[in-house]
Amino acid sequence: MTDLKHSQTIAIADLRYASEVPAVPSDWVAPAGPLTDRLHRPLRDLRISVTDRCNFRCSYCMPREVFDKDYAYLPQSSLLSFEEIARLTKLFVAHGVEKIRLTGGEPLLRKNIEVLIHLLAQMRTPAGKPLDITLTTNGSLLAKKAQALKDAGLQRVTVSLDGLDDAVFRRMNDVDFPVADVLHGIEEAQRVGLAPLKINMVVKRGTNDHEIVNMARHFRGSGCVLRFIEYMDVGATNGWRMDEVLPSAQVVDRISEHFALQPLEASAPGETAERWRYIDGSGEIGVISSVTQAFCRDCNRARLSTEGKLFLCLFASRGHDLRALLRGTYSDEQIAGAIGQIWQQRSDRYSELRAAQAPDASRGARRVEMSYIGG
Repeated sequence: MTDLKHSQTIAIADLRYASEVPAVPSDWVAPAGPLTDRLHRPLRDLRISVTDRCNFRCSYCMPREVFDKDYAYLPQSSLLSFEEIARLTKLFVAHGVEKIRLTGGEPLLRKNIEVLIHLLAQMRTPAGKPLDITLTTNGSLLAKKAQALKDAGLQRVTVSLDGLDDAVFRRMNDVDFPVADVLHGIEEAQRVGLAPLKINMVVKRGTNDHEIVNMARHFRGSGCVLRFIEYMDVGATNGWRMDEVLPSAQVVDRISEHFALQPLEASAPGETAERWRYIDGSGEIGVISSVTQAFCRDCNRARLSTEGKLFLCLFASRGHDLRALLRGTYSDEQIAGAIGQIWQQRSDRYSELRAAQAPDASRGARRVEMSYIGG
């Protein structure tokens, strides 16, 4: 009976999202540098989910009523090993990837995550440059892990923090976790040199938007870059409604009433955040407007799920099963050829289509959840 239950759990978890095994081109050639997709967007950024588990139950990502004690998480045997992640990462780097972001779920829940970071830190781009390696975390384990992460080769962290008021924060994470512990984790990350540290606040109108100015005031002059993210319609479990979206323009207006701001140029091609600096020189903020100002045309990101499915858009409904190739009899050159073919055929631009109120080609399909492939 136990074996039957276990096999059923694996089946449910493994088939959570539609995917297909990529075709391996018969005339594959070794990667020869940067790829571009059908909209001439390069592949520069790879986001790797290392776990589908999280110790928070934020309503916009992993609401408790869905991700309860009976939820079927992926079994350990389904997850990519660190060696498999490293093998795939090398192939993406050969195709032009320069930045790696480790995500989840909560990536610090993955046992021995420092081992993976060390493997990635040894890699170099074709031009001989080290990779830009960062990690997004809810901060709950950051104080404990910061030094080990830095020693392993992690360069920066991004911390998700949706308010400073302890009651608001506990209500949003829905596990009664105190904000003071996250702030302590931020302090430790700064102390060990995981910088410049970014703080991401998802703004949900009527829930935490009254915390915007408090957050700006707290992190102004701290050396941290605070970024405000519009509440997004990722997946299907968060009950997203447009009237709960506070446009980024209004976020900037609210902060400008207290602190003078000046717009900045993008720091890099494909930058998702619109940047603003405090005129008095006390730092900067960013706003990510994926709902009201789509930035699909510059998107250079691919996402790899924790069990090896490649997704080309945060709002995708289907993935490409690279794990099947990894665990098959295919060579690195063949897998690299498959990856190249996938990216060159990419034409995803969900947010632009939504903004234009054009028909969505994936309407009716179940979009991937943020907790599954990271933000």
